[in-house]
Amino acid sequence: MKKIVILSGAGVSAESGIKTFRDSGGLWEGYDVMDVASPEGWARDKNMVLNFYNERRKNALAAQPNEGHKIIAALEQYFKVTVVTQNVDNLHEKAGSTHVIHLHGELFKSQSTIDPGLIYDIEGWELNEGDTCEKGSQLRPHIVWFGELVPMMTKAVEETISADIFIVIGTSLQVYPAAGLLEYVPSTKPKFIIDPKMPVLPFRPHLTLIEEVGSVGMSKVRDILLEEYR
Repeated sequence: MKKIVILSGAGVSAESGIKTFRDSGGLWEGYDVMDVASPEGWARDKNMVLNFYNERRKNALAAQPNEGHKIIAALEQYFKVTVVTQNVDNLHEKAGSTHVIHLHGELFKSQSTIDPGLIYDIEGWELNEGDTCEKGSQLRPHIVWFGELVPMMTKAVEETISADIFIVIGTSLQVYPAAGLLEYVPSTKPKFIIDPKMPVLPFRPHLTLIEEVGSVGMSKVRDILLEEYR
């Protein structure tokens, strides 16, 4: 069974109605992203940051996987599939994907502010001031903020190096270190990039560009995979 690694970005979730700050000039739902996605913003106003993510969580609870998510999940019938996502929502899991690596954290989890290794599931959508870890420290969103390390990157690189097929969907390949994963794909392996606004890329062998929204592009890639690589 061939191994597929899929790097997914905000464009996948956008089809399910989840907005991203990069589509609105650095504003995320009306907030300056550095106020709600940086350690400095957290230090300035914890309550604002907590409320911001509470609203994102509430919206994500109502969102449903789109056809792109569903096609990715269904590929597990024929391939060994790892999804490496830049998204913090759980729509890949809702669609049925069983091996998902969240590079930028997970919206429905919290972590201790004194011990990042203490991570907890969030029931429902609220995380508030006064919610503490077992060591008595305030809990924060389990999100990788600007200026912080990306702890799951090493695992993502390991998965990518061993991929038989690599697919990029819904990301402009401008956000690092995630965008750098393309450099780790073995040169002889087939690569597919799906995006309605195709980034300008240097030549790479065995690369197929599909200038479509995620659900349409993923449908086309699925047909190619089932015909040529199953």
